[in-house]
Amino acid sequence: MAEVSLQIGDRRHIVACRDGEEASVWRLGARLEERWAAANRAAGGLGGERAMLFVALMLADALEEAENRPPEPGAASPAMLATIADRLESLAVALEQSPDRA
Repeated sequence: MAEVSLQIGDRRHIVACRDGEEASVWRLGARLEERWAAANRAAGGLGGERAMLFVALMLADALEEAENRPPEPGAASPAMLATIADRLESLAVALEQSPDRA
């Protein structure tokens, strides 16, 4: 089990993670740190717990925005990919059952 040291605001946090996941945990911690100053101002200096709540709300807002953003032109949504996969599977079954197949 690996450990990563994250500096978020004025506090240091040691986080355990699976071996090989250190870089990923560090990147996620960096995202928290990026939003810390704005969250701390929004919390009015009322403590780290409240500031971390604001960080979480900022990240949740960004996630919701990304999930609701229309796909880029030419990009397929997960629902569209599932529909295409189902259709391809149906075609494959139909071809396998066709009496004219070689």
